[in-house]
Amino acid sequence: MKTISVTELARNTREILDWVACPRGTIAIERNHTLIAQIVPSGRTVTVAQVLASLSPMLTAEQGVAWRNDSKDELNGTVRDSWAGHDNSEERAFKCR
Repeated sequence: MKTISVTELARNTREILDWVACPRGTIAIERNHTLIAQIVPSGRTVTVAQVLASLSPMLTAEQGVAWRNDSKDELNGTVRDSWAGHDNSEERAFKCR
C-alpha cells in the first residue's frame, strides 16, 4: 500500500485519485506519521446489459425489453444533461497510464 502525507494529497489530489482509479490500489494518508485515512478503489462498475443478463432467470427477453421501454417512457423526455451550461474548458479525458 502506498503511503502519502496530507500535504501531498492536498497538492496532488487529482493525480492521486487518478492513481487509485486505474486501479493501482489503496493509498494511506498520514498526518505527522499517523495513519488518518485510506483511499480505496471503488467497486467494479457494470453496464445495464450486464445487470439485465444477471436477471435472466427472473425476466424473459420480452419482459426485459418491456421493462427497458417502460423505463424510458416514464422519463417522458425529462432527462437532461446536468452539466449543460457549465464551463467545461478544464474538462480532461481520464486515461490510465
